Amino acid sequence: MEHTRRRFLGTAAAALALTGAGPGLGTARVWAAPRFATDPFALGVASGDPLPDGVVLWTRLAPDPLALDGRGGMPDGRVAVSWQVADDEAFSRVVREGTAEAVPELAHSVHAEVSGLAPGRDYFYRFRVDGSGDISPTGRTRTAPAPDAAPDALAFAFASCQCWYEGFYTAYRHMAAEDLDFVVHLGDYLYEYGVGTNGGVRGMELDASFQHETYSLTDYRNRHALYRLDADLQAAHRAFPWILTWDDHEVENNWADGVAQVDSDGFPDDDPDAFAARKAAAFQAYYEHLPLRAPQKPDGSSARLFRRLGFGGLLDLHVLDSRSYRDDQVCGDGTKPGCDTERSDPARTMLGTEQEAWLLDGAGRSAATWNVLANQTLVAQVDHDPDPEVFSAGLDMWDGYAAARDRLLNGLYERGVRNPVVLTGDIHRSVVADLKLDFGDEDSPVVATEFAGTSISSGGDGTAMDTFGFDWMTPGVNPHLKWHNAQRGYTVCTATAAEFRAEYRVLSQVAEPGGDVSTAARFTVTEGRPGAQQA
Repeated sequence: MEHTRRRFLGTAAAALALTGAGPGLGTARVWAAPRFATDPFALGVASGDPLPDGVVLWTRLAPDPLALDGRGGMPDGRVAVSWQVADDEAFSRVVREGTAEAVPELAHSVHAEVSGLAPGRDYFYRFRVDGSGDISPTGRTRTAPAPDAAPDALAFAFASCQCWYEGFYTAYRHMAAEDLDFVVHLGDYLYEYGVGTNGGVRGMELDASFQHETYSLTDYRNRHALYRLDADLQAAHRAFPWILTWDDHEVENNWADGVAQVDSDGFPDDDPDAFAARKAAAFQAYYEHLPLRAPQKPDGSSARLFRRLGFGGLLDLHVLDSRSYRDDQVCGDGTKPGCDTERSDPARTMLGTEQEAWLLDGAGRSAATWNVLANQTLVAQVDHDPDPEVFSAGLDMWDGYAAARDRLLNGLYERGVRNPVVLTGDIHRSVVADLKLDFGDEDSPVVATEFAGTSISSGGDGTAMDTFGFDWMTPGVNPHLKWHNAQRGYTVCTATAAEFRAEYRVLSQVAEPGGDVSTAARFTVTEGRPGAQQA
């Protein structure tokens, strides 16, 4: 039978009766005939975590996205939301449909996990609020290849660090025009800081509640909503399925497992119970605003974000969480006496025992041509001081967890993991590095290649080379670093059976809208030969 828009509008109640409203999270009444003064889909739509037979579809009903109570203009009622997946953008060939329940306990977000789709295919999707007739924008998504498939190529982009008030999201407008299978976001999707009285470069007048750090669930919900209102970010979410993990700013700068920075504004982050409550609020709002599956739904201040997605026999993506299980950072700026001993303590961990074993054992078993790690902070050793008598390390990065890095790289090497490639965010600059068993030994084997990508907007416009870049790239200081750039942008990767290619897109500006995009550099890794070569 041909599925039409009229059928979508006319059979929502029947679909709800057939599928059930799902398990409600609370006792809120059903809002059977919702009416909205403005668009309830103002925050857009998204899809994520593609599998060979399906994806998760996301939206959040929020006709007043920045309402000060954090409810997005919604009442305390449950709302039925229908969804459709079709072969074509006109929805003349609907292949899957159903109904989910948007509940106030989750900010009326919807996470519809769709299965039964064909592998390696493009699909279109949309939502409808039952009883009101409001229909969402249409999104495009794509399923992963079948496990036994050998696709000719996979193309994806990775990005990180999108401070809303420091720059426009023009990079996402350009990304949305790329021909990609999926997008990987490596963290700092949101920043916890106050956005300034005029929203920084955005020039947007906001309530005083946006001027302080995020602590409560309402704070985090409204900060996510502010970010999600951006049209370019919405366009990139509509265009491709996203695979996401967090870094620190989704909660607080430089947080570690159960440990926060001590703020100067009187909030008791040094109280473990207070910080756990803050983490729980941040984790819930993160889940409410992104296309994540049920296993990633937080349980209070705990959530399992590390996971593995396969893309045929070509690529396995190992998604890491290097915040939730790490030990606290050590010894200040990394130059004080005894720091090298502290950061090299074999008891210290970046990933935690369970995740570390999961990663190494899973990568060791992988038969995929490329094993790609979606990682947050820089793995490569970087001496920040060109003085040969001084070693200065960034201790929030893997340099602050040197023994854990040794376990990672030795584990990949000893298990013979096939073609490991590390994708990294966090540092607001692009870096290409060879990852060696011993960074101090010129003849030490190269285990993997690291492609670190710059920020979408954090840090403002940036330049091709800055002070950090000059120091890092001083001859003889960090010889395993191949390239550096400190402009804003994103990275497009293409994997084939023969090579892995990374193309660094950079923006001419982000402090003003309308920046042009160009490709600053291209690097390739040849199958079976770790190490990057400039193309």
